[in-house]
Amino acid sequence: MSFVTTPAYHLEPESIGELIADCAGIPSSLQAENLPLPRQIAPPWTVDERCLAQVADLDAYV
Repeated sequence: MSFVTTPAYHLEPESIGELIADCAGIPSSLQAENLPLPRQIAPPWTVDERCLAQVADLDAYV
């Protein structure tokens, strides 16, 4: 297998066959079906009275 070395020391396959061979060597623990599920979306942020009190006088500074 031959690779082209760029100034950033990044190895790139010279053909699609080399790319496929490289991908075939990826451990199964890193394959898509074994990756953790994405985190759940956080609930929307809301303003409560305590937060509102922190900026109550903001108009005086603007």
